[in-house]
Amino acid sequence: MRGDDTGPRDRAARVLVVEDDPNILELLTASLDLSGYDVRGAADADAALGALTGFAPDIAVVDVLLPGRSGLDLVGDLRGVLADLPVLMLTARGTVADRLAGLRAGADDYVTKPFSLEEVLLRLEAILRRTGAQPADADDPPLRYADLELVEEAHEARRGGTPIPLSRTELALLRYLLLNAGRIVSKAQILDRVWGGDTGDTRVVETYVSYLRRKIDSGRVPLIHTVWGVGYTLRLSPERRR
Repeated sequence: MRGDDTGPRDRAARVLVVEDDPNILELLTASLDLSGYDVRGAADADAALGALTGFAPDIAVVDVLLPGRSGLDLVGDLRGVLADLPVLMLTARGTVADRLAGLRAGADDYVTKPFSLEEVLLRLEAILRRTGAQPADADDPPLRYADLELVEEAHEARRGGTPIPLSRTELALLRYLLLNAGRIVSKAQILDRVWGGDTGDTRVVETYVSYLRRKIDSGRVPLIHTVWGVGYTLRLSPERRR
């Protein structure tokens, strides 16, 4: 992780925008610049990778459909240089399958075209807040429930002492569930606290809960439960609590 990703920012956040439509690229770069960001634009994957020379972005905004090399592939290339780089995907395809493909490629969030500039700015700010938060103080006790422990400084959970690596978003989601262990939280509440606002699609919550379940609960006593029509809760099943 880059050292300036922790603690309050004392400079403008740096944004790399990768978009092959010149009108959209100009609109995004100009709007982000007016909003106080340090912005670089690129029209394709090669230009985006070249822009990393002398410019280490805090976040990338990447269009899925790029000439030559897709934005989904570019996410992996960017992460090969900056392993912790957050990514906001832009997609003209609004199907669930397309959005899930972006999330599986490593995107932190997505915006469907046509989009409003306000939505892009809100989602970008939410990702920066989530990924730029200060780590837990060393004197604070770790979050635990049953045999599950969250080790934020290591970016992992431990279940029965076994390390479980987590992405930034998975870590933020699990932290929120642990803070509310035993209580039911709705998808809207999770979206607001983990993704920074209620402007998004709650299906992203379903996707990341499924990711966490595969990592946390697979082959073990389930801790993450769905309360149909209400939301989710982190708790032991009733028979295990007796």
